[in-house]
Amino acid sequence: MPTISRRILLLSSAALAGAAFLSPALAEDLKITIGYQTVVEPSKVPQADGAYEKATKASIDWRKFDSGADVIAAVASGSVDIGYVGSSPLAAAASRELPIQTIFVVGLIGQSEALVARNGAGIEKVADLAGKKVAVPFVSTTHYSLLAALKHENVDPKSVQILNLRPPEIAAAFARGDIDAAYVWDPALGQIKTSGKVVLDSSQVAAWGAPTFDAWIVRTDFAEKNPEAVRDFVKVTGTAYADYLAKPDAWSVSSSQAVAIAKLTGAKLEEVPELLKGYVFPTLEEQASGKFLGGGTVSAIAAASAFLKEQGKVDAVLPDYSKYVTSKYVTEALASN
Repeated sequence: MPTISRRILLLSSAALAGAAFLSPALAEDLKITIGYQTVVEPSKVPQADGAYEKATKASIDWRKFDSGADVIAAVASGSVDIGYVGSSPLAAAASRELPIQTIFVVGLIGQSEALVARNGAGIEKVADLAGKKVAVPFVSTTHYSLLAALKHENVDPKSVQILNLRPPEIAAAFARGDIDAAYVWDPALGQIKTSGKVVLDSSQVAAWGAPTFDAWIVRTDFAEKNPEAVRDFVKVTGTAYADYLAKPDAWSVSSSQAVAIAKLTGAKLEEVPELLKGYVFPTLEEQASGKFLGGGTVSAIAAASAFLKEQGKVDAVLPDYSKYVTSKYVTEALASN
């Protein structure tokens, strides 16, 4: 199986030297490049209506990425300031000492990521994956979950032909019958469900002791030079989650929120309300608690890094991951309310 270096940019001195470090700027001159993914979650609404630009008083370049590994590579090169990643690529990046900080835990992943077997592939359970072609974006949360599931069910990963494909490639390969199963997220997940069945989702893998989550990260140098912008980004994100958690049923198929999310992610409009339920979203108040940025996230990154090391995806783990997580901006966002 290809190693992590195939998808994650190795943090060589050359890569770091080429990073574009932003100079201090007046608020009205600030430009922020944000890497997002097509995950169905509440912050897509303020992204769609310009709330981030209004709060930060900045010009924002929103760039869509197919995987967290690609976001990490862009952050490492200096072309992205704030990015959306899963816990697995986050752990890999921290283990390679990329200068980043986790500033917001998006949510604990449940049914929103799943292993789907193609109809007729003869796969009913994880053990049936032996000898089959299974696609997954390497070094993603679904890759981590797949390997964790194989380990739990005592299936040798070498007995499975695990293919490294991005979500759009997975949907196309699944439709052609080139692969037997895939572990992925929406909108590709919704597409392959039409000709397949869910074998397992990440809520079950979490119950087996391998939880995954998504998070927003920031380049450390950008945050140090623009702390108020990072605080305001976090505040807008937290507000979106609070709005959803206060009245989740209001985000129905006919709501403007669902329409905005479907447009930005490519997910089917009728599936958006149910997909939102596939996550456990922490409130802004919970973000700074010991369960998340106040300690739990550090432990989760360390555990994910240890697993990746065991699987040969990273060369070494660090003795302490606390420098890659901060509750500073959620605390300041709360104080500014």
